[in-house]
Amino acid sequence: MSRALPKYNKRRVAIIGGAAAVALTGAIVAGTALAGETSKSGSTTARTLADPGSITCPDVASQLPAIPATAQAEIDRNLALLQTQIAEANKRLVDTVGQGGPNFVQNAILGPLEDKRIATVNRIATAIGRTADKPQGLDALAPCTLNAAGAAGTGAEAGAGEEAGAGAGAEATPSEAAGAEETGNAGNAGNAGDTGEAAGAGAISCPDVASQLPAIPATAQAEVDRNLALLDTQLAEANKRLVDTVGQGGPNFVQNAILGPLADKRKSTIDRIAISIGRTAEKPQGLDSLAACTLTK
Repeated sequence: MSRALPKYNKRRVAIIGGAAAVALTGAIVAGTALAGETSKSGSTTARTLADPGSITCPDVASQLPAIPATAQAEIDRNLALLQTQIAEANKRLVDTVGQGGPNFVQNAILGPLEDKRIATVNRIATAIGRTADKPQGLDALAPCTLNAAGAAGTGAEAGAGEEAGAGAGAEATPSEAAGAEETGNAGNAGNAGDTGEAAGAGAISCPDVASQLPAIPATAQAEVDRNLALLDTQLAEANKRLVDTVGQGGPNFVQNAILGPLADKRKSTIDRIAISIGRTAEKPQGLDSLAACTLTK
């Protein structure tokens, strides 16, 4: 069992709490749950355009131990990223009202959001663990819930726009999977696509990134390798989701529930690769054109 985590210090709350909510379409307000707040509603029943509901998530900032000064900036970026991820999920909730079947919200929005949050809270734990005891059990804060009544939760996590998010040690755009600490198949092998396991599921294939990179500075090699491996992990997860959800949703289900979130994940990972190279060499441009993937039958 993990050790109890002390409350987040008041100085950090003052900093993080400055911009706690992100406004979305119409009367919908995206936000996270306050510390200790959890939604009791997991319903994904049909909603009207005027009332698609909102997504609430457990607060992470209040559950952190004392943060070493060397980790403060990275923690700030990832706390801001948690807020951005929720805002994006609430926007997707609004934009896809009426699509898919009864499991659409879980598969297309809540599931991918949980994956993103797991990766982000793991980066937070890893950043703290470099110079202090690594907090355990933070991934229990990853799952979020849908408040189908449309009452928006208030945000206690760091409020920020998309550019506030960052990956492991980098000022990257929103990250949707584990960063520095996460591993996958080495070196982007298989980035051209794994195969689906169920008959009729097809397979997702993605442009190869490794072959499009310039010379990689030695100081960036480890981070680039981690993110290339992460691209493999993201693709494998997407193909698994493709198999697991065969027959669900309408004609746009795969695009909205799998290919769209995968492109978002790949874009943030590719951005981190470009940023890591750009710290000591010329930053490669146009790599985000490699983010979109396709489904082959």
